[in-house]
Amino acid sequence: MINNKILALKYRPQEFKDLIGQEVLAQTITNAIKLGKTPNAYLLTGIRGVGKTTTARLIAKSLNCLKNEDEGTHCSSEKFCDSCKEIINSNHMDILEMDAASKTGIDDIRELIENAKYSPTSAKFKIFIIDEVHMLSKQAFNGLLKTLEEPPPRLKFILATTEVRKIPVTILSRCQRFDLKRVNLEKLFLHLEYIAKKENGSISNNALQLIAKASEGSVRDAISLLDRALVSQSIHNKEIQDQDVRLMLGLADRSKLILLFKQMLSGNQVEAINLLKEMIDSGLDAKNFLNDILEIIYLFNRRINLGPIEKDLMISESEIKLINDYSKNLDSQDLGIFWQLTIKTMDDLRVVGNENLSLEMYIMQLMHLKKIDQKEEALIESYSNEESLGTKNSLVSSSEEQDDKKIKSVYKNQLKNTEQVKTNLIKNPELRSQLSKNLSIKTFKDLIQAATNEKEVELKYDLERNVKLVSFAPGKINISFNEKLNKNFIKNLTEQLLKWTAERWIISLSKEQGEETIYEKNLINKKSKLDEETNSQAVKDFLNAFPDAKLVDVTEENDA
Repeated sequence: MINNKILALKYRPQEFKDLIGQEVLAQTITNAIKLGKTPNAYLLTGIRGVGKTTTARLIAKSLNCLKNEDEGTHCSSEKFCDSCKEIINSNHMDILEMDAASKTGIDDIRELIENAKYSPTSAKFKIFIIDEVHMLSKQAFNGLLKTLEEPPPRLKFILATTEVRKIPVTILSRCQRFDLKRVNLEKLFLHLEYIAKKENGSISNNALQLIAKASEGSVRDAISLLDRALVSQSIHNKEIQDQDVRLMLGLADRSKLILLFKQMLSGNQVEAINLLKEMIDSGLDAKNFLNDILEIIYLFNRRINLGPIEKDLMISESEIKLINDYSKNLDSQDLGIFWQLTIKTMDDLRVVGNENLSLEMYIMQLMHLKKIDQKEEALIESYSNEESLGTKNSLVSSSEEQDDKKIKSVYKNQLKNTEQVKTNLIKNPELRSQLSKNLSIKTFKDLIQAATNEKEVELKYDLERNVKLVSFAPGKINISFNEKLNKNFIKNLTEQLLKWTAERWIISLSKEQGEETIYEKNLINKKSKLDEETNSQAVKDFLNAFPDAKLVDVTEENDA
């Protein structure tokens, strides 16, 4: 083990067995070296901090170790040979490490190829380790191709990258690829626990769990974060708790996040905003906050769809209890909408200068969505006799035992449809321009007139002939209808109302009889006028003069 004050270097693996979470890869490489079936070029891929450069050095040590040439592995950390020591100290003459991030050009590769012509001075193999190889220029890659495919007998290439997709296929085909996995939380936790004990650090298990989680599978990041925490502990001479780590990382207390969710679900806007401000004042990072919210949404959805949550490193027993309690007021569709809004807010953070204002707006938007949902639930309660969409030729089912879930789906679909229209309006300039119409629709007559003016012939036909008005108010229309109503009527009407008024309308379906249709009213009015005129003295005198004549219609001047 290296005597270094920086823990990430001090606890850097010096043997394959020390690699964290890469057991299969280590065994494969070791077996290949033992059998003498080593490729001309290795390609090591994976996220930052999982051990690509470390693995490259371990391969170099195994290939050139002086003690264990017969066994195909390098000597143990208890007593390194001179070759292994030189590789550890980065001063071995036959091991060349090149950082492609700073040496990207063809001239750098030409120098490397020129060096490749010479045999190793003291070791079995001359080994070139090229880190961040994806940063090489196109010309540099082309210059490397031939040497990579057919290198001199005692030359090996080890390439390492975090962006394997940026490497040309011609290079990939000449390498034996090894993918280093993210290290899971449990292994990271155990490794951090081991290091903390070795360093005589005082840190709680919850704090270690947070560090392991924050590292996102990177061993180096996890050890570096642990190093920061232990430095803080040595200064303040107290055990590091999870709240200390949260403060260090700018993370929100998850219990507070769940409580914030409760406030939003309850409609307590003031309390929710105050709780958010409290977290911001404690050093909350906006991006971390939204990532934590996404995790909370995931846990709620997992609880709803998969049943009770088992305790693991991600979540404590107290948090499980809170999620079990609060998930009763949510469904998967709500959570899906919350998820999309959260992702949209994360995108907004890139262009918004004041992140705290963005978070406040986000909270208010979430609460607005929940209020909409609560209003729809209230409508469902108030219209207990409402019916949902029927099958085949009818929009309504005659059954008195309609499932409330079907009725609820009508309103959910309305919300989904209108939200989609809103999205389309934002993306489509032509549609967006229609919002400038801002039509005033205060009565059912105004609605029919709007359909007439906007040339929505099908919609106008349904409104006049197939819709029976129960009640009308701006933003809410309650109707009954006959069997001839178009099955897409509600969808079409809500979309058009959104375009015309820039507001979302609720169209509710009722079993109440409602008024006659406009068409029926017109027929009744015409019959009444016809009867009135037929009984007038002027018409009677005319019919007496012409017995074969018959009055069939009455038209006023303004009807012509």
